[in-house]
Amino acid sequence: MRFNSLQNPTPSAAPNRFVLLEHRWNGVHWDLMLEAGDRLRTWALTHLPVPGINIGATSLPDHRVVYLDYEGPISNDRGTVLRIDRGTYHPILWTEDRVVIQLFGDQVIGEAELVRLGDRGWRFRIGNLI
Repeated sequence: MRFNSLQNPTPSAAPNRFVLLEHRWNGVHWDLMLEAGDRLRTWALTHLPVPGINIGATSLPDHRVVYLDYEGPISNDRGTVLRIDRGTYHPILWTEDRVVIQLFGDQVIGEAELVRLGDRGWRFRIGNLI
């Protein structure tokens, strides 16, 4: 395993948490948030995750951990969020350009990967990683 302690989660006895939120603002997208210490590493997904399908993703600024439990309106008229799933995750590989995690949610379960595609954003995939 490789971890960057400045940006990414570190192995610990306590499991890291994640949340998947439907975010309605200027359309709809899904926010995948991974707990990394006192913040959430966040990616906006273009579609709800489906096993074996590549989904476009955009890296967003880190969010506050309050979003692990929050549903409702976002300040400054930035829409609303609805929790789709939550659970824990185990980081398998975490580098600047690739994140591989094992998700243990109520609905989303399995190995997932985020891969940076240069200036074209990221690709998210759960299950059947290639």
